[in-house]
Amino acid sequence: MSTPELVVHRDKELMAQAAAARLITRIVDAQATRGSASVVLTGGRNGNGLLSALGAAPARDAIDWSRLDLWWGDERFLPGGDPERNVTQAREALLDRVPLDPARVHAMPASDGPYDDVDTAAAAYAEELAAAAGPGGQVPAFDVLMLGVGPDTHVASLFPELPAVRETERTVVGVHGAPKPPPLRISLTLPAIRSAAEVWLLAAGEDKAKAAAIALSGAGEVQAPAAGARGRSRTLWLLDAAAASELPRSLYPSATA
Repeated sequence: MSTPELVVHRDKELMAQAAAARLITRIVDAQATRGSASVVLTGGRNGNGLLSALGAAPARDAIDWSRLDLWWGDERFLPGGDPERNVTQAREALLDRVPLDPARVHAMPASDGPYDDVDTAAAAYAEELAAAAGPGGQVPAFDVLMLGVGPDTHVASLFPELPAVRETERTVVGVHGAPKPPPLRISLTLPAIRSAAEVWLLAAGEDKAKAAAIALSGAGEVQAPAAGARGRSRTLWLLDAAAASELPRSLYPSATA
């Protein structure tokens, strides 16, 4: 797995704008190389802030939206259209304003969908990932997988010490009893996350400072799931100054963007 790199921005707005520009470049490069791109989205204020910034960026038109596959790292197991679902928020922030191919927008199942429970829904999403991966694969070639970092160091819906963060075989699991409501969720596992070429962890605000410091200071992944989120070729922490405030200065360059 790759060694984490840090980029610290002055504030969350600049962080979102810079991350959006970085994502546009990465998608365009992937589409130029192999014809399409595959990105895993994250929810929360930082994930949605990035999508809003992407929507406002003039360079967004450089993306061929019809050749972009979108997946999610986790989802709340709530009815379709619920305002708390990550896909609902993503549609409001950006997706409904760009010409995506609906067949390439891979939302995780809703609680009022065809699956009776969260575990069956998680298994169905794992099957969808495997089908996109092709023969013998478990997940498609994710170019960028984005994750928000919670104040408790959780990423996706992998919470410290809970069974989901210990999963080593499955790519998607149902989460029961999440400490952050709602208690039922669907989440990619660490093995699925680590399959991505690049993993980007987004953290802004003072409430994320301790989590960033813990995850980047050698903590174990069971105790600090963010510490276990690494990409095959790159692991990038995108922070604002507040979220980086408890990190030793030796961990990142003195120049900030």
